[in-house]
Amino acid sequence: MEDEEEEVLCYLDRVLEEEEEESEYGDGELEPITTTHRQFKGDIEKGLEMKRLVLSGFLASEEIYINQLEALLLPMRPLKATATTSQPVLTIQQVETIFYKIQDIFEIHKEFYDALLPSIQQWDEKVTVGHLFQKLASQLGVYKAFVDNYKVALETAEKCSQANSQFQKISENLKVKGPKDSKVCTTTSSMEALLYKPIDRVTRSTLVLHDLLKHTPKDHPDFPLLQDALRISQNFLSSINEEIDPRRTAVTTPKGEARQLVKDGFLVEVSESSRKLRHVFLFTDLLLCAKMKKTAVGRHQQYECKWYIPLADLTFQTLDDSDACPSIQVLPEHEIEEMKIKISVLKNEIQKEKKAPKGQSRVERLRKKMNEQESWLLLHSPTIPFRIHNKHGKSYLFLLSSDYERSEWRESIQKLQKKDLQSCVLSSVELQVLTSSCFKLRTVHNIPVTGNKDDEETPGLYGFLHVIVHSAKGFEQSANLYCTLEVDSFGYFVSKAKTRVFRDTTEPQWNEEFEIELEGSQYLRILCYEKCYDKSMLNKDDNEIVDKIMGKGQVQLDPQTVQSKNWHMDVIEMNGIKVEFSMKFTSRDLSLKRTPSKKQSGVFGVKINVVTKRERSKVPYIVRQCIEEVEKRGIDEVGIYRISGVATDIQALKSAFDTNTKDILVMLSDMDINAIAGTLKLYFRELPEPLLTDRLYPAFMEGIALSDPAAKENCMMHLLRSLPDPNIMTFLTLLEHLKRVAEKEPINKMSLHNLATVFGPTLLRPSESESAKGQHITSASDIWSHDVMAQVQVLLYYLQHPPISYAELKRNTLYFSTDV
Repeated sequence: MEDEEEEVLCYLDRVLEEEEEESEYGDGELEPITTTHRQFKGDIEKGLEMKRLVLSGFLASEEIYINQLEALLLPMRPLKATATTSQPVLTIQQVETIFYKIQDIFEIHKEFYDALLPSIQQWDEKVTVGHLFQKLASQLGVYKAFVDNYKVALETAEKCSQANSQFQKISENLKVKGPKDSKVCTTTSSMEALLYKPIDRVTRSTLVLHDLLKHTPKDHPDFPLLQDALRISQNFLSSINEEIDPRRTAVTTPKGEARQLVKDGFLVEVSESSRKLRHVFLFTDLLLCAKMKKTAVGRHQQYECKWYIPLADLTFQTLDDSDACPSIQVLPEHEIEEMKIKISVLKNEIQKEKKAPKGQSRVERLRKKMNEQESWLLLHSPTIPFRIHNKHGKSYLFLLSSDYERSEWRESIQKLQKKDLQSCVLSSVELQVLTSSCFKLRTVHNIPVTGNKDDEETPGLYGFLHVIVHSAKGFEQSANLYCTLEVDSFGYFVSKAKTRVFRDTTEPQWNEEFEIELEGSQYLRILCYEKCYDKSMLNKDDNEIVDKIMGKGQVQLDPQTVQSKNWHMDVIEMNGIKVEFSMKFTSRDLSLKRTPSKKQSGVFGVKINVVTKRERSKVPYIVRQCIEEVEKRGIDEVGIYRISGVATDIQALKSAFDTNTKDILVMLSDMDINAIAGTLKLYFRELPEPLLTDRLYPAFMEGIALSDPAAKENCMMHLLRSLPDPNIMTFLTLLEHLKRVAEKEPINKMSLHNLATVFGPTLLRPSESESAKGQHITSASDIWSHDVMAQVQVLLYYLQHPPISYAELKRNTLYFSTDV
């Protein structure tokens, strides 16, 4: 994905700094003066070690880059040699145009690599590398010449491919050597992809210079040299950015019109009652919907136009409001969740096979399977309708995963429609020319699945993101305002939290904190809405009142920034509106530790039998009250138990239950329902041992894996019966409650599978001492893929089971031989 490589490469540098750094301000406590010098010295040593790590990562990528340049040069020499024979593949001029300056760039980087390698191998605090980067930056003139010729080189290569099948075969099958210590000997790449690498490399070098400066003391001899190299690189980048942005490339139609590509991307279209993945292109005067044509192996890929609408004829409202909307087939939530689990398992298998000897061939098979499953997920998960119409009454329906995307497409189209546009009808030749240009002009090259990303690319963050939405300003008039938070997961975005509505204001002050679970997430989006209370504004497409989006923006979740122990404050600017927020991240393994409370007088972090004995109850008061309140006024709430409640409200309720405040019932009736749901989840999460106990955890894991239904039933019921009485009673009470919530799935969108995903790990995850006995977890995604999946399946088993009564459970004395 060449157009995304800038972000990918930026991220690679950050990955080198995975080891969580201490904040420069520490925990807020002052250290004794005697440690200051030692601490300062330690900071310098740590900084220099980080510098070495950054350089090592860059050196490894430099080796890959040199191999890519070498792969380009390999066919150049024979092509040049045959150019003067009676049967040339290309002319001398064509060879020199396509491979212009590649040899020079190769020599520059080979010299740089050879000089940098010994510096890293013999690393100490006195080693200097600034002069090498300064020299590299001073040779950027060669890159300027390459960039000036880049467009012509691509066009020449494309024309030569179309005219000569021999060159086409060469240009689509260039062999790139793998790194020296890699198990992969060679990979295949296209000439088009490799010709983009030099442009990408300058961006990479500039990002590395930023990181090197960050970890170089100002009095180190490298500092001024690296600063100078960065200045030269930044100036060079800003001078060529306009020239290399592919979206600025215009297509000239036979009538001489200049038509530019403004936006493109993959959308799911509902066509003939089935979902189809389309590549949609928004040009300055029309919207074109295309699909990739199936081509023979080795043939140039092409798009086929499905339909187009001139922007002058495009509307978002139906001309006749009595038109019936086609029903959208939505898959049950549990099928979507099950596919996520399958993908997670495959991801882990791929990671294991990469480390295994001779695992590469199996990796490719697994990748192919994972790509198919992620593509299926991408096709079936979107549910938000985006309908467009032309003036002749024809409608087209897309489904998107996020209101953010819907808003982006709508705004981009409306912005272009403000210009004086003329309706147009394309001849078949014009349409063919335009559709052919899509392949070259597209900015989104692949569907957003993991299989299409580089091996080195970060898998994203697994754990909990804490976000405080502080305030917003920049509104022109008073309105009822709220924000929603979205994060990406499995290639698409999902809404995770929502602030309360701040009424009739131009400067809302929410100051609300949320805890959002991340599953391989890389971005956080914030959308700011004006709440609409007018029932007449019912939207025909999704049968909901549509609140107006006032602004939207997103930030990348850079692990280095968010994993600091301190809050990181930021501002998102959106359409003149500024939303101020803070965030910090806790990895899954850290956030899921069970820590017993030191105060046994409360309920949080206190053993359940202690609480029930003290209360003289069968089920803790907190569980009963939270369930009662959710059933009273939260059972119809969309995303109940999934949408995060305000953290400060949850903490207030926690404190009230811990101190047995008399005002608890009043607080519960006044509190936002998501905060009450969050308090219940927090109670179970903070139990010193899980509700289903540490002792029985291994047996639950074995029981759920049994394939014989009768054996599984016998085992799972026996395990439930083996729990202490307070645990059984509380579990059965929660079970019946969650079933009642799931009965309202058409309204609240919470299926049994959804609820099992939310509560499974909370009810089963072992305490730290128990989990330490298990096998070593190698990555954050391992935690999701193995134990958590089994925990979800255990709870789902009981949720899908016919009603279980305590009396029947105790009466039932079926023989069970396994010792638990």
